[in-house]
Amino acid sequence: MTRRLDYKIITDLINPDARVLDLGCGNGDLLSLLKEKKNIRGAGIEIDEKAVHSCIEKGLTVIHGDIDTELLDYSNKRFDYIILYESLQQVLNPKKVILESLRVGKKVIVAIPNFCHINGRFQVCFRGNVPITKELPDQWYDTPNVKFLSIKDFQRFCDHYDIKIEKKRALSRNQEISFWPNLFAHVGIFVLSKE
Repeated sequence: MTRRLDYKIITDLINPDARVLDLGCGNGDLLSLLKEKKNIRGAGIEIDEKAVHSCIEKGLTVIHGDIDTELLDYSNKRFDYIILYESLQQVLNPKKVILESLRVGKKVIVAIPNFCHINGRFQVCFRGNVPITKELPDQWYDTPNVKFLSIKDFQRFCDHYDIKIEKKRALSRNQEISFWPNLFAHVGIFVLSKE
């Protein structure tokens, strides 16, 4: 597996031996990396059956389920970290998922694709079509995304619901962005907490 900057940042944010739940864990690459590098006690929830089988083949503990509803079964602060890695835009009720994640986890790490990146804005304004980029490669009719948000939208959401953003990072391809992240970053990574 190639060493991706987004995975490295998330790995650096997590304490060794932590209890981690990865929501929408996909094929388990991030969970595997966290087990290897941070010795986490981790589990995942994934809706795609093929991805669940891939996780199981890697020796990961994964539940086949829908993150819109699965968190209701977990007790308060059961995990040190909940991870929503580019899965928030695919849930039906992101507000509920985030608030439930903050109930179940001490900290929540959210990584979102920034739909307001300059490439996307250019395609909408000058080509008149829904953006297709390396990070968002699907046609509008074939995308798993049901919500479209930006880094700025997410920050406003957190302010509105009194969610503390402990840390935030913005990435474009394989480098960090500090200047106008809502315009130039492809991905935003946030560490959240709530009393």
